Order: sequence, then structure tokens, then C-alpha cells
Amino acid sequence: MIDKRHIDALSGILGNKGVVTRPEDLEAYETGARYDRGRTSLVLRPATTEEVSAAVAYCVTNGIALIPQSGNTGLVSGSTPDQSGDEAVLSLDRLTKRFELDLDNRSVRLDAGFRLSDLNRRLEEHGLFFPIDLGADPRIGGMIATNTGGSRFLKYGDVRRNTLGLKVVLADEDGTVLDLQCDLRKNNTGVDWKQIFVGTSGAFGIVTECVLNLERLPQQTATALLVPASGAHVLPLLRAMEERLGAYLSAFEGMSKNAVKAAFAHVPSLKNPFQGGNVPDYVILAEISRTWAPRDGEQSLDAVLESALAEIWEMEEAPLADAFVGPPHEIWALRHALSEGVKHLGKLIAFDVSFRRGDIMAFCDHMKAEMPAKFPDVTVCDFGHIGDGGVHFNLVVPKDSDLLNDETFESRLREWVFAVAVEEYHGSFSAEHAIGRRNQAYYDIYTPDKLKDMAAGLKTLTSPGKLGSVRFG
Repeated sequence: MIDKRHIDALSGILGNKGVVTRPEDLEAYETGARYDRGRTSLVLRPATTEEVSAAVAYCVTNGIALIPQSGNTGLVSGSTPDQSGDEAVLSLDRLTKRFELDLDNRSVRLDAGFRLSDLNRRLEEHGLFFPIDLGADPRIGGMIATNTGGSRFLKYGDVRRNTLGLKVVLADEDGTVLDLQCDLRKNNTGVDWKQIFVGTSGAFGIVTECVLNLERLPQQTATALLVPASGAHVLPLLRAMEERLGAYLSAFEGMSKNAVKAAFAHVPSLKNPFQGGNVPDYVILAEISRTWAPRDGEQSLDAVLESALAEIWEMEEAPLADAFVGPPHEIWALRHALSEGVKHLGKLIAFDVSFRRGDIMAFCDHMKAEMPAKFPDVTVCDFGHIGDGGVHFNLVVPKDSDLLNDETFESRLREWVFAVAVEEYHGSFSAEHAIGRRNQAYYDIYTPDKLKDMAAGLKTLTSPGKLGSVRFG
């Protein structure tokens, strides 16, 4: 455990509000969003970049390992301490003072501790938003460290695409502050250093401030649940939608029958539009949007969507079997209920994988065909971002299954799924959740040695101290 003299010294640096040591207060920082839990005797809560720098410098000088923690909503054990009790958590939850909106530049400069919901609430009155749509409510620093994607990646891209600049504290004996807060969208004057800190789980430095690109808040939306003629018709349907709707298309989310049924079971108030309540094998949530208010004489978005669907229905070998155009809040309520619904079915073993768009359904169909023979008690409840190639490949095991008594079961299952995803379908073992302890072994397996050596060199150059839960070297 961390020596009391270090705790006293850090209390002198950060003040009483900046240090947490009581066991009852530590629990929230020790417990992750999904099953993971560690131990710590110290949480640091700096309120400024300068305090982060001073605390980090002290910890590095005295050999104290640090785990940066943002909103602690990650799903791969990247922001919680290990079981040793020797790691201190450095939380961003007090970094919420700076907020500078630039309407002309359509950007915002802010501290990394703001939650996504707080950011968007402040932006709404100006008709703007940060266009990363998530089921959770993370802090911005964690979103940058994991390069979050979300349900509207198809139109707006990920956090990397929407990050203009950063301020970062390095884990060296000086607590060096790198000011990379460029407000420019075009700047080709050398290495784009901020990208080292995006999507790398805080291993190279702690993001304390950032400059973000903003988008106009949609003023009109139309949504529909689409039933493809078969799994093989999902990608032809997507191509047909893109051809007819272009930049209007903002979401194309796939939902398997098992996942949708789990959502309906968990949230009985959800509206079931399917005939007789019978959920199809696969359902697509499609959304189109405009950023301006309705104009006189302009075709409504509902009409635009219905017209496009009617054209697709008339195609030879039409990829569409059925469609239900409905209110966006009802349609999205179903999508947002999937995670909790699946989680309540039993023990959840989740994978966040990605592929070329054309391989998603082939991978899912392959796994569903092979699963009964390999792991007969496991139910596949997949859903995900078909428009950008990502899929949340969720596997559920009944709580009374004998598989849960087998200590090797989960590791065998994970090795098989990742082997198929990466080796057979040439996908990624982490689409948008980054690495974390849960994915460390697969980074070690699937990353070429040369790239590991390069990453280790960057770690030594930027943050030689003990920082983060991931080994990139």
C-alpha cells in the first residue's frame, strides 16, 4: 500500500479536496463499469493542469504508479487499479473549470473533466453539439484516451476526427506539460503530436485540456426500423441507402433478434412495432438528419425517408423485406436499451470488434453457426455500427450454467472469438474501447514486434514513469 508520508505530501500539493483515502469513498474509483474491480489506498483529484503536473512529478520521482481515470465508464479495465493496492488513481473529476466557446471557429476549449452531457447541455442553446453519440456519459478526457466512436460515426467520425488540440501532462520527474492546443483544422507543419495521446489509454500522458470540433445540432430527424430480406442483404441495403440519401444518412445500426428481445424483456414500456410482436432475425435502425429548421415547401424528412425506402423496395432482388418509420425518440429508445437488456440475461462476455463493412454479417453468421458445438450454453446477442464496420459481439451465459464453474472457460472463449475475428476475418480486436487490462493479452499476440518496439520507445520518451494500465511495448 502507498506510504502515509506520500499521502501527506500529496495532500500538501492538492489540498484536502484533492486527496481521497477513506475506504468508503475509494470504492467508486475502484469499481469499473463492467465486472472489473481493483484496490487503491489513494485517489488524487487535481483541479488544474498545474496541480496534475505537480502531483504527477511527485509520484514519478517517488516511484508511485498512476492510473488515470476519467468517467470510469470504460469496458476493458483500463481505468481501474489492479489488485495490489500499490497504484494510485488520478481522477479528472475536478477538472471542470475552463470552458471557452468559439462560435466563429465552431470549436470549444475546455478542461478534460467535463462529462459529455454537461458539454452538450452548454452547447445546445447555441445550436451546436459534440457529435459522439454514446449510451454512457463519459468525461471528455477518457473519450480522447480511448478514441470513442458511437452510433453516428457514419456521419461525424470518431473523437480523433473531432479533436483539434490537447494539453497533456507527461509522467516524468518534471510533470512536463505539453501545450498542443491548436485551434486550427489545417496545420501541416510537422508531426501531429496530439495523435500520440488519442486512443492510447493514457499510457503516454494525461489529457487535461482539449480543443474540440463542434457540429450544428440537427433540427430535423427521421428514423425507421428496417428488416433486411436476409443477412446477406444488409450491406446491399446500406449501399442503397447511401446512394439515395447521401450526407443525410447519420446512423445505420444493426440489432440481432436476441438483442432486441432482451431489450423488450428488460424495458416492457418499449413499443414493439413488429407484427404479432414477433421480432425479425435482424433489424436495422436508420436515421437521416438535417441541421436547419423546416422550410416552407420543403419535403419533410419523413417523406424523404419513405420515398427512398419505396425506391429500394422496387429494386430487383430488393434488399428490404419490411420497414417501420416512427418517432426518433421511440426508435432510439430501443437501441439504447440493448446493452442493459443483454446484461440482464446472465453473465455477459462482451467483445468490441470491427471489420470491413462487408465482413460483419459473415463473421456473425459464422460464429452463430459454430457456437452451439463449441459452447452450447452461450447465446449470441450482437448489435452494432454496421455503417462503420463495428459490432458489439455480446455473448451471454445463463447464471446457472456449468460453464461458469470452469476457470478456463472465459479465456478459451475469448481466444477463439479473437482468433476468428483477427486471423480469419482480418478485423480488429478492439474497435472503440481501446486496450485496457482486458485486451492486453491480445495486443501482445496480434501486434507486430516492430510496432511494440516503437511504442515502447514513445513511452520512454514521453512518460517514463509508471502510468496507465496498458503495456504498449
